[in-house]
Amino acid sequence: MAITPQQFEQLKSRLSGTRRVAAPIFDSTCQPRAKNRVIIGIDPSLRSTGYGVIQLAQPHPVALAHGAISCPAGWEHSRCLAKISQTLREIAAKYRPAVCAVEGLFYAQNLQTALIMGEARGAALAAVGEVGLEIFEIAPRKVKQALVGYGAAQKIAVAKMVQRLLHLRDLPAPDAADALAVALAHAHETGRYALTLPKRI
Repeated sequence: MAITPQQFEQLKSRLSGTRRVAAPIFDSTCQPRAKNRVIIGIDPSLRSTGYGVIQLAQPHPVALAHGAISCPAGWEHSRCLAKISQTLREIAAKYRPAVCAVEGLFYAQNLQTALIMGEARGAALAAVGEVGLEIFEIAPRKVKQALVGYGAAQKIAVAKMVQRLLHLRDLPAPDAADALAVALAHAHETGRYALTLPKRI
């Protein structure tokens, strides 16, 4: 496989780890393997699970849908989990994504918080798993690294980059922005010149 000098330099910089600023993830030298593929990204949370559906296209990926599955504080956990599952099944049926990318678990000092996050994550995974989607996990730091070039970037920086990459008129809401970022990061990880394979779950 032949590569251009520019692509060779990008590969060298990735391997050396000396450059902290990432190259644009959808430039002309790093096109996705499958054109027009639809990806759903999920940022699980009991009270506000973010989702984002993108389609890989030229000249840039397109946002088909994004938002948050909101559950009032007064709802029982079981009711929230049912709404998460039902909504994601409906989204999957409408947009027919080829793959699902979910944000990995972060370190939680509070055990109760970790358990609640696990419940929401399980409901989301079960819903997309039922429709036969391949599911891949991406660590939060890898999502930020892929989009912003810095693994500890602030959420607002990620949201602004999502807005720029998808050419959105308005800045997406925080949970939706995170989910769209996960979908974009997955597209980057599975790009033509990706050096590592995403983690399938």
